[in-house]
Amino acid sequence: MALINPNAYIKQFRDFEDKLSDGITSFAGNIKFVYFHALWFGFWIAAGLGYFGHAYEFDSFPFGLLTMIVSLEAIFLSTFVMISQNRSGQKAEIRSQLDYETDLQAEREIAIIMRTLVRIAEKDGVDITDLATEMDEVKTLAQREAARRTEARHKRERAKEGR
Repeated sequence: MALINPNAYIKQFRDFEDKLSDGITSFAGNIKFVYFHALWFGFWIAAGLGYFGHAYEFDSFPFGLLTMIVSLEAIFLSTFVMISQNRSGQKAEIRSQLDYETDLQAEREIAIIMRTLVRIAEKDGVDITDLATEMDEVKTLAQREAARRTEARHKRERAKEGR
């Protein structure tokens, strides 16, 4: 059982700016956003080319105002996307930390259960050396795998530094 619900934990730190940024990013990553822009650009260009009459030609070819607005929109959208990505990274770090804490708690509980099992087996005269040996093997394999991953990470870091 998790010590803390990561989604609830992360949600409590969201402020207005985070909600706004997530909402804009969510809308911008939606097909409705594409439809809206296709219609908007189509009407703007049609008006600029005079298809609705000369009274509606407020931004004629080469559409300088439209270009400026689209450029500003791209700047803001990319900023909102970066903000959301940063928040996603922070969420991942929090989830990772909570997972680690949960794993530690589970490891402690398993150790207590194992000590209890050993005590019961000793009291009842049951031989569990085969189980103890198997548990030691599992622990040894886990330690070797952790050491292998650590060495591989160090090797990658040294290779990056050598570039």
